[in-house]
Amino acid sequence: MSEIKDFIETTKAASQWKKVGIRHHHGICLPLWALRSKNSSGIGDFGDLITLIDWCKKIGFDCIQLLPITDSGDDPSPYNSISSCALNPIYLNLSDLPDTTFDPTHFEALTKHPHLPYTQVRRKKMQWLFKYYEKAFTPIQNSLEYKTFLEQNSSWLEDYSLFMATKDEYGGKRWQEWPEKRQNRKSCQADPRAIDFHRFLQYHCHRQMAAVKKYADEKQFLLKGDIPILVSLDSADVWAAPHLFDFRYGAGAPPDQFNAEGQKWGFPLFNWEKMREEDFNWWGRRIQTAANYYHLFRIDHFVGLFRLWGFPQDNPDSEGEFVPADESLWEAQGKDILNKILPLTDMLPMGEDLGTISDMIQQTMHDDGIAGMTVIRWERRWDKNHEYIPYDQYEPLSMTSVSTHDAEPLQLWWRDLPKDAAMFAEFKHWIYEPKLATWQRKEILRDSHHTPALFHLNLFQEYLALFPELVSSNPEEERINVPGTVLPSNWTYRFKPTLEEI
Repeated sequence: MSEIKDFIETTKAASQWKKVGIRHHHGICLPLWALRSKNSSGIGDFGDLITLIDWCKKIGFDCIQLLPITDSGDDPSPYNSISSCALNPIYLNLSDLPDTTFDPTHFEALTKHPHLPYTQVRRKKMQWLFKYYEKAFTPIQNSLEYKTFLEQNSSWLEDYSLFMATKDEYGGKRWQEWPEKRQNRKSCQADPRAIDFHRFLQYHCHRQMAAVKKYADEKQFLLKGDIPILVSLDSADVWAAPHLFDFRYGAGAPPDQFNAEGQKWGFPLFNWEKMREEDFNWWGRRIQTAANYYHLFRIDHFVGLFRLWGFPQDNPDSEGEFVPADESLWEAQGKDILNKILPLTDMLPMGEDLGTISDMIQQTMHDDGIAGMTVIRWERRWDKNHEYIPYDQYEPLSMTSVSTHDAEPLQLWWRDLPKDAAMFAEFKHWIYEPKLATWQRKEILRDSHHTPALFHLNLFQEYLALFPELVSSNPEEERINVPGTVLPSNWTYRFKPTLEEI
């Protein structure tokens, strides 16, 4: 450990590592929406994190990683953000709002639903919040705290609130379907009352999530946020600053060992030349806003800072290509961005570096002190009969997990990929059986907490599955998302027990 400490203290993220502690950290990863409690309004909320922090501390964990909580509008996918900075008001804890009485029985049917009925919850919750806004806005609009929030967040809040007010006016239509005058940020106007409503919601989102971080600080606990690499085409960011995006391509991922056909996401790419002209301020603002709520941040699809896979819009049948196409430009581009944004925050940077990652990108992460990911089932020597890498050879500057939100949970992996599971059983000197036993699950989870990696975080349901009554008997029901698909089950997962039952 002393050797890795000495190295980290020479990296660009040395001060951030010092703040979180150069030692082993253990915890859970989860989508906030999957929680529910006796006071829920149909979905997990910011207030539930206080309870979860206490539970984690009780069992010896010191970190929670959240899937993105930025606003995704009507889409349950947290990676389809309609704002790079705004929090999703669906996560507001209604019982914590000032000067109101919240009755959770009004949302009871939605809370008890085995899957998250995202659309119904959002619709009902926004209706409730608008009634609350009509009653509660006047008392706070001239308060110093509210005015300070507006002033400190005006760089993104004004665009977002105008965008949302206009979207509401047109029944949720994409901004590309609005009247031409409203498609232009400079000529767009909306009802001031509607604009205030969305400012008001963001103020309360900020107040509640900042309180969670303050509570975590008091408990010496870490919160890790997830930053999606891209934003939706139908986002306030793209609408307000189209010059920062490249509409010639739709983003995706190339084929690899995990997705043989690649993936089409549809997000616009970045116009890196314009981003660079503005000193990557868009990225800086995004990271600094996240710092209000987290101690660590994970950049999803980290390789996208260096190059993105794009499908030309004028050739939808194309197999795609890297942008920039010139590989010699990738290193300078990624380093330019990192050199700009890393000094702007005291959050510890981490990166999702799964899939096909070049040695140059891995080296950059290592040199900058950016921890990557080591998922046990994929830590293999792919050029040597796919053999599993011994735990003691894991990279310390990383986070060990047994699965991800885009992968099969442990039980499903064991069942559906028997060849890999059998090889892992051989690696562990076990006799392979088609069903993963509870004692095997427990040992794999224990293994994930005893590698050289400095972070050890697993999906919450992987621990709940140690107790069969706390998870579904069908392991497919415990999966969060199947990448590259549009399934009704994607992004609707929720934990079977309530927080109180857990």
